[in-house]
This record gives sequence, C-alpha cells and structure tokens, in this order.
Amino acid sequence: MKHQYILRRCAAIGLALSASAAMSAEVTLPPTQQSGTVTYLSGGIGLEQSVAIKDVMHKYPLVLTFVSRTAANGNEYLSDIAVTISDKRGNMILATQSDGPFMLASLPDGRYTVTASYEGVMEKHAVNVSSRSHVHQTFLWSR
Repeated sequence: MKHQYILRRCAAIGLALSASAAMSAEVTLPPTQQSGTVTYLSGGIGLEQSVAIKDVMHKYPLVLTFVSRTAANGNEYLSDIAVTISDKRGNMILATQSDGPFMLASLPDGRYTVTASYEGVMEKHAVNVSSRSHVHQTFLWSR
C-alpha cells in the first residue's frame, strides 16, 4: 500500500514537471511585423517573453531598449514608446510604438536616426546598421 502511494506521488510530480516544461515551451515571441524594408518585433513584458526576446537578439542587427531611471526604484523597463527610424537622407522608414522594453529590427545596411518618445520627452540616437554586426542602443529617461 505504501509502495503504491509513493509511486502515485512520483507520477503526479512527474506530470506537474512535464506540464511546467510544456507551458514554458509554449511562450512565443511577439509577432514579427513588416514596414517597407524593415522587419521588426517589440515586446518583452513579463519574464518569459523577455527571455524569449533576449534569446533571439543576436539575429537582429538593431536592438533598442527603453528604460526609465527612477530615484526610488532604480531602473524600470518601459513600454508604449513611440519610435521612428529615419535613413541618412531624413526619410522616415518606420513609425511605430514599442509594445515593450525591447525592439528588434532588421533593416538594410546604413546610417539611421532613431527617435523615441516617452512622456513627451524625445531621445535621438544615430546608429550604423550592418548585417555583419550588432548594434544595441539603450534609451534612458530620468524621472
């Protein structure tokens, strides 16, 4: 009798662990989007999606991160950030809103200006994008 109880408990623990592993495998990246020649995705809300995005960052030549520095809590990730990317001639090639603290973008090689706005404060950075390298630009706002 005791032996059967132990076997049932082990089986229940095994099922629970299998279900947990299956749930973590179901976590998917946010959908990839397309705007002209730019393919991008944004998100990173929650630990699982954040980890999933970090796992694929190396596949994108441009990675943007949005952070707020607060006096009380240190740094906090941000979402709902207005983002525009313009080419070296000033032509806007992407205007969107980031759904989380990370935006990953594949765009043609070149020099771009990335503008991001949070609570009415605009930050601009120039980036050189190349399919042979990886650019990570952090936008940091103080509160």
